[in-house]
Amino acid sequence: MALKKLLGGIVVLGALGAGAFVFLTAPERLPAETWAAAGEPDLANGERIFHAGGCSSCHAAPGAADDQKLVLAGGLALKSPFGTFHAPNISPDETAGIGAWTLSEFGDAMKRGTGRDGEHLYPSFPYASYARMTVKDINDLYGYLKTLPKSTNVAPGHELPFPFNIRLALGGWKFLYLNEAPRVELANADETVKRGQYLVEGPGHCGECHTPRDMLGGLKTDQWLAGGPNPEGEGRVPNITPAEGGFGSWSAGDIANYLETGFTPDFDSVGGAMVSVQKNMAQLPKEDRDAIAAYLKAIPVR
Repeated sequence: MALKKLLGGIVVLGALGAGAFVFLTAPERLPAETWAAAGEPDLANGERIFHAGGCSSCHAAPGAADDQKLVLAGGLALKSPFGTFHAPNISPDETAGIGAWTLSEFGDAMKRGTGRDGEHLYPSFPYASYARMTVKDINDLYGYLKTLPKSTNVAPGHELPFPFNIRLALGGWKFLYLNEAPRVELANADETVKRGQYLVEGPGHCGECHTPRDMLGGLKTDQWLAGGPNPEGEGRVPNITPAEGGFGSWSAGDIANYLETGFTPDFDSVGGAMVSVQKNMAQLPKEDRDAIAAYLKAIPVR
C-alpha cells in the first residue's frame, strides 16, 4: 500500500510538473496595444532595417541576384547540428507568404518567436536577437516587406530528427535564452556606440554566427562575438571583438570601410557567407556603418 501511494505521488507530481512546464513555457504574444499605436510605417526606414537585418540573404531564393533578391520566396537550406532548417517564404503573397499576416502576428514572430497559429518558431529564425528591436522598426520593416514582389513558392518543411522536431521543447529553450537584455553592458557609451549596439545586437543579429553556442544551441554570451565553429560544419566564424586575431589591429575606420567595400586593411577581400552580409551593410547609410564599427571597438575583448 505504501509503495502504491509513493508511486501515485510520483505520478501526480510528474503531471503537475509537466503542466507547470507547459504553462510557463507556452508561446507568448505581446499585448494588442503594443502594435495598435504603431501608426503608418516609414518605408524608407523599413528598407534600411531590411538591409541591416540581411533579410534577402536567407529569404531570397538560393542564387538570386539583383532585383530577384527582393523576391523573398524562401527555400534556403540552413544546416545545423540539430537538422536542416528551410527559410520560409516571407513575400507579401497571401497564401505562400505573409501577405495575410497582421502587424501583431508579424511582431510576435519577430519579438517572441511565436507563429501565426500560436506555435513556437525555431530559433534558426533569429528572434532571440530581434527581440531587442523597437516597435517602430518592426512596423516599418513590415510595411516595406508588403511593397516587395509576391512569390507563390512554398518552401520545404524543416528536416529535423526526434526530439528536435517536437516544438513543445522550444518553450524551455526560450525560457533559458529569450530576453531583451543587452548582450554586453557598456559604461558611458555615446549615441554612436548605442546605435551600433542596437544594430549589432538587434536587427543585424551578428552574434547568431559570431558567438559560440552551448550544447542546447544557446549563445554563450560570456564569449560574445568571440567567434566559433561554423554552424554549417566547415571552418570557423571569426572573432570580431577588439582582440588580437580579431579586430584588435583594425581602426573603427577600417571596420566601417570593410563593411562598405568588402576590403580589409591588408587589401584582402570578404569571402564566404560574409559576402552577402557585407553587400547588405553597404546599403546602409554611412552613419550606421560607423556606429557598428564604434560598437565593435567598444565591446570587451574575448
